[in-house]
Amino acid sequence: MSSIHILSDRVANQIAAGEVIERPVAVVKELVENSLDAGATQIEVEFRNGGKSYIRITDNGKGMSPDESLLCLERHATSKIREAADLNEVCSFGFRGEALPSIASVSKFTLRTRSKEWEHGTEIFINGGKMIEKKDCGMPVGTVIEVAHLFNSVPARRKFLKTDPTETAHITYNCRLFAVAHPNVAFRVLENGRTVFQSPACENLRDRIAEIWGRNLADDLIPVDVSDPKTGFRLRGLTAKPGVGRSTRRELVTLVNRRPVDSRTLSLAVLDAYHGRIQKGRYPPAFLFLEIQPQEVDVNVHPAKREVRFRDDGAIRRFVLNAITETLAASRADNIAQAVTQIPLAADVKIETPASLAAKVPGIEKPKVAILPSSPIYPAVSKATHTNAIGTAPQAVAPTLDVSPSPATPQTTPDWRLIIVLKKRYALFDTPRGLVMLHLRHADQRVRFERISKEFKNDKATSQRLLIPHPIEFEPLASAALKSQLQQLNAQGFQVEEFGRNFYRIEAVPTWLSPEQAEPFIRDLVDLIRQRGGMRKPNALDSDVIARLAVEGSYRRSDSLTDQAVEQLAKDLLSCDTPHTSPFGRPTFSEVSWNEWERRFGSD
Repeated sequence: MSSIHILSDRVANQIAAGEVIERPVAVVKELVENSLDAGATQIEVEFRNGGKSYIRITDNGKGMSPDESLLCLERHATSKIREAADLNEVCSFGFRGEALPSIASVSKFTLRTRSKEWEHGTEIFINGGKMIEKKDCGMPVGTVIEVAHLFNSVPARRKFLKTDPTETAHITYNCRLFAVAHPNVAFRVLENGRTVFQSPACENLRDRIAEIWGRNLADDLIPVDVSDPKTGFRLRGLTAKPGVGRSTRRELVTLVNRRPVDSRTLSLAVLDAYHGRIQKGRYPPAFLFLEIQPQEVDVNVHPAKREVRFRDDGAIRRFVLNAITETLAASRADNIAQAVTQIPLAADVKIETPASLAAKVPGIEKPKVAILPSSPIYPAVSKATHTNAIGTAPQAVAPTLDVSPSPATPQTTPDWRLIIVLKKRYALFDTPRGLVMLHLRHADQRVRFERISKEFKNDKATSQRLLIPHPIEFEPLASAALKSQLQQLNAQGFQVEEFGRNFYRIEAVPTWLSPEQAEPFIRDLVDLIRQRGGMRKPNALDSDVIARLAVEGSYRRSDSLTDQAVEQLAKDLLSCDTPHTSPFGRPTFSEVSWNEWERRFGSD
């Protein structure tokens, strides 16, 4: 008897499901793509328990006839391609005909569909790849697919699924991508009977982003629309204003012919365009649609079609890089022009003030000018180019760099005498031992790091309450991460309260955090929590997180420090437990002794 045999269709479908259907979000992705290919203008996604127990996709697309409804459940049955050559010009989202039979083979699968040529619909029920029932049903034109007990026939696959909140967050994020990719399609997403988000058809992309990602993000974006007649490439969408960045790439969304994809070529081109325009290590939020000829891209290189391959990576990269660069340059020029037009009078126009009028007209007393104290300046954690409408209770005036003596400062410090500050980056000191070059940024990182660490370790975190609580919205995965660690976070001087699904309110922050930086700090912290899988200690942030905060708020060359501030920084550094290096191990100062100088010059 031969040891080689042909697999049954059922087993083959289950194997194919392992490639195409990795988790519940893959089911949602495949079915929503089918709805879009069917011309749907309204799509509703409902799921329970992270999609493990139930998924339902409803659309108002063209539907199928009774014969087509049976045929679509066969392997490699498709209406999108006829020959292998058609793969070079794929314009639809799904085209291989694997999704439906694969899903039906690992679940309890119900299909109800009706085309406009038929007065009734067709209902088909399949359990684990076996057809149980086919009958007529009443329904409007369109398709409804229900997937229950996913992987019930392959229990080994269920063990690799994540928790319900994690699977839910992946489904919601994927639906958001489709909603952004198709603003003209109305989307509604429900979890356990409750609406996660709902967005009617929108006329433009900015409105859709405002509804899905929030108005704050939409306001931080500028339009992109650049075409190349020679190649036929076109890049349009919205991209971040200079200076606006995020700590992760999750809001850097790239689409090729309206298909959300992970493309290293596109991502690196966008990052290169923002080089020098945002802080190093940050990522610009962007929603970019690349339109190219279908034969210029291969969408069939990944089983789930998440990745694509371009025929000419170099040409695509250059086009996207130039398009973003030109857009940012034009935006900067527009801002400068707008600022100029807002100047009320030219510089050479003589302005008549009350004092000058009083000098001209007899009998009018010259007004007295009162000098008012400046408004409070808070110690900043990072030097932002914008401010938010976040208020705090009145506080004492503090310099830009926090140079107040550290609680650990000893009564006496080594006699360092400041000579000069060089390039706004270094400070040269005369000491009894020799000459010391202090790196201002690295030194400030170390001082800030140890002060924050001691506050956390001693549970002495003090708060400053915001006069106006600041609302902040997260996408589902980030919201789940923040919610899981909210108690630990609030124990460290924060007061962040949940007041809606994926919505929070910042009511207080630690005294070492600048109020206008509350939102970006919380967002960065949430991203770090997600990357590290939560805070390791129950009531404290770990040292890596604190180091990140120190870097964000440390001195920069663009800051102006007084000699007194530089001297105080040196004293605070020498009082640290580890004064020689920054939190990342970089040296804070370098010393050349007088003996070394004598050796170099030779003794007399």
